[in-house]
Amino acid sequence: MKLIVGLGNPGDTYIDSRHNIGFSVVDALGKDCRGSFKRDRGTFAFTAKGKLGNKEVILAKPVTFMNLSGVSVKALLKKYKIDLGNLLVVCDDLDLELSRIKIRPAGSSGGHHGLESIIDNIRSQDFARLRVGIGRPHPGIETSDYVLSQFTRKEKEIARKIIDTATRCCHSWLAKNIQEIMNMFNKRSREEKE
Repeated sequence: MKLIVGLGNPGDTYIDSRHNIGFSVVDALGKDCRGSFKRDRGTFAFTAKGKLGNKEVILAKPVTFMNLSGVSVKALLKKYKIDLGNLLVVCDDLDLELSRIKIRPAGSSGGHHGLESIIDNIRSQDFARLRVGIGRPHPGIETSDYVLSQFTRKEKEIARKIIDTATRCCHSWLAKNIQEIMNMFNKRSREEKE
């Protein structure tokens, strides 16, 4: 059994905000496996269960708010007896442009409060994480306001494409080794290089 956790904030106020792009990716995966999200007792999350390819998967969206994501992830790992090698966390990343994603097998929080909370709660950095770029705010815009804001009309199409790419990356994570996936998805696009 594999567990994919998308990070975000619960509630209508935050739907489709930059900070909730992890939720958006997991929602897309839910459609792929025809799973419906339901409140999952004792896990502080909404979960959907199903199959992606030939792998059994649990998709989760914590309801603890971003900065307490680790409380939910710890409870999910315990309830479903999932090893850290079968966990993938999907979150936003200010340091990546909106058109980029980056997957890693382990590492620090990189200043992301959701990842920080997970590392603190499970006492390990040894879990895969998929960072989805949201870019940095323009000068004069507070970072906290920026991450909680919606994508602009111009950005929405790029966001839709990067959510699709991130979803494909999650499918690959279920079937391939992490080094192969890093080679496939961590490169800058040709347009960015030119």
